[in-house]
Amino acid sequence: MTTTYPRDITSVPYPVQLQPDMAMRTDMLTRTFGERVAIDRLTFAVPTGSVIGLVGPNGSGKSTLIRTLLGLIRPSDGAGWVLETPIADQETIAPRVGALIENPAYVAGLTARAHLSSMAALRGLPATQIDDVLATVGLTGRDREPVKTFSLGMKQRLGIAMALLPNPDLLILDEPTNGLDPAGIVEIRDLLRQIGQQGRTVIVSSHLMSEIQAVCDYVVVIRFGTLLYAGPMADLLAKAHDVIEVEPELASDLPRLTAVLAAAGWPTASQVDGVLHLGAPRQDAALINRAALASGITLARLSPSRESLESLFLTMTSADANDVPRGDAVEGTKR
Repeated sequence: MTTTYPRDITSVPYPVQLQPDMAMRTDMLTRTFGERVAIDRLTFAVPTGSVIGLVGPNGSGKSTLIRTLLGLIRPSDGAGWVLETPIADQETIAPRVGALIENPAYVAGLTARAHLSSMAALRGLPATQIDDVLATVGLTGRDREPVKTFSLGMKQRLGIAMALLPNPDLLILDEPTNGLDPAGIVEIRDLLRQIGQQGRTVIVSSHLMSEIQAVCDYVVVIRFGTLLYAGPMADLLAKAHDVIEVEPELASDLPRLTAVLAAAGWPTASQVDGVLHLGAPRQDAALINRAALASGITLARLSPSRESLESLFLTMTSADANDVPRGDAVEGTKR
């Protein structure tokens, strides 16, 4: 399925083009909590054999959507399918899906192998699978150490190993890099890329756009429970514009620089940490430099580039000042 991405994002319908094998699809799927709308008439589909990013601002309903599709929350309206099975039939879905929702709980004194052995016994899975998943997540040789000695990144890898234990067709990970340091994020990113290369379907919920761009070939963007985009990552990035990043040497010059550039025809598309992002062709960089210099402003940065996924995301999910994240108070609420 491919959808269009208008620069002036509004509420637009996105037609679903079904393929023979869909990892997940929804039809007007809705979940409300009283007057709060967590997911709002979502209609989209994602193919099997892909690493799929589910992204949106905090409180946009990502976790609520995942929990609804996994049968942890009942939908208020609409329908959903996982691996072409209606979400009401979780007895059929569960053996084919591995999931890591938020931070997994561990018994601190038990080893990684003991955790996996307990899960295998509980679910009636062959113990021979344990060595395979330990190797996949890079815990071979550390599996007989107590989990209390593990770093947060290692604990996340163990959680992914537990999700992989039933050898699922579909792996769903909700914010797998949440709380990790940069090294831990890189570890999980490399692991997700490796799992995707095995041909398994992986759905990753995250607010870290750089990580989604690095590992995903398909992306679903929602904002306050409403679908903004669902389609190949490449199609979305093809909509990127040229951007020039401009930063004054003195932070106090930022307001004046913004006004000078806007008056000269370069309005600020966004501003992050004192850096202005201008929607302008790269050849305008020299002209921008001259305009700043003529106003007595010295630039510390002048960098032409293409919009990143994060920039596109900010454009797509930008809200009016009066907008309230309707799902904020209900993320994670159970039945």
